[in-house]
Amino acid sequence: MIETVLQPRVLEPKDWATYLFILSFVLIAITKTAFETRFNDFLRILVSDKYIKVYKDTSHLMSGFTILLFIVQVLSFSFFIQLVLSHFGYVSKTDWVLFLRIFTFFGIFVLSKYLIEKIIAATFNIEEFTEQFNLQKVSYRTFIGLLLLPVNVYLFYNNSSSNVLIYCVIFVVLAINLFTYLISLKIYQNLFLSKLFYFILYLCALEIAPYYFIYYLITKNLAH
Repeated sequence: MIETVLQPRVLEPKDWATYLFILSFVLIAITKTAFETRFNDFLRILVSDKYIKVYKDTSHLMSGFTILLFIVQVLSFSFFIQLVLSHFGYVSKTDWVLFLRIFTFFGIFVLSKYLIEKIIAATFNIEEFTEQFNLQKVSYRTFIGLLLLPVNVYLFYNNSSSNVLIYCVIFVVLAINLFTYLISLKIYQNLFLSKLFYFILYLCALEIAPYYFIYYLITKNLAH
């Protein structure tokens, strides 16, 4: 007599992610419709400096265009962080509670860092540099978020992603961030030379230390 052993099949819910992916694409569609010319210029940001020159006024940091795409950016980066951790076996990619934590932490981190930068810039009298630099960072980081969105969709619904793909995506993200710094150095080289000490202090305190702290915090928690 053959004994039949039934194994429970656990289906992890993925609807929450599908809804968020749809929301992200809807926000992009709304942004493109409402700000068509600016959106088209924005898509060419890596090959043309027209967008940076035309929208260099710091008032654009609080525009509807920036706010809508900021939401997409936070969603996209949050997904990517969770998917990378899931790929290396630390967490589950379908854990919506963890996603909410990552989303909240990342959003608060970016906004808090921006406010602290404004305070330090006012203290050291380098507002001109920090405002322009923040505008560029927001623009390029938002562009990265848009690039990551289809990658996130693929990684989330595909269970056989390779290490090569993950490392290539991480490399592209880091390369674009480095490109942002190089562009800023080129544009504001005279300002850097006149306020070199403050710039080095700013770079170490707000562009290196926070990310090192996050890396340390994540690795320490994962080790336990």
